[in-house]
Amino acid sequence: MTETTDTTGTTAQNEGDTLSHLEQEGEIAADYLEGLLDIADLDGDIDMDVEADRAAVSIINDGSSRDLQKLVGREGEVLEALQELTRLAVHRETGDRSRLMLDIAGFRARKREELAELGAKAAQDAKGSGEPVKLRPMTPFERKVVHDAVKEAGLRSESEGEEPQRCVVVLP
Repeated sequence: MTETTDTTGTTAQNEGDTLSHLEQEGEIAADYLEGLLDIADLDGDIDMDVEADRAAVSIINDGSSRDLQKLVGREGEVLEALQELTRLAVHRETGDRSRLMLDIAGFRARKREELAELGAKAAQDAKGSGEPVKLRPMTPFERKVVHDAVKEAGLRSESEGEEPQRCVVVLP
């Protein structure tokens, strides 16, 4: 007797398990962030999604986002810290390391657009000059967006240096 296995069912089940796990991460993060907003006496709605195999949580405000800017901080420094704290809260509940992305008042979305343009321009400069183009030091999130933009432009890039001075070099 020959035994057969249905690999498509298993794959679909694994994808479903991953999706439900990411949705659970988003729920835990949303609860944590709602508590934070209450403590800080700030208004904001929480939006949850799954993007590129990671939970994505956004705090948005229909009115003035000036209050939420306090949670973004200068150049997103407070946002980065809140993201790490939120990831720790998720880790505490699930026992798994989280890759959750947090956005506040659209800061990260706007930053992603700016960085994609920067990556495309650096790729264009590297093609034109035939020389590597070294960019300013960036956070891991920023480097990832630039690497993706350079790859989309058909070139290669690599990160060099040590944190916090790690930067992207676009290769011709």
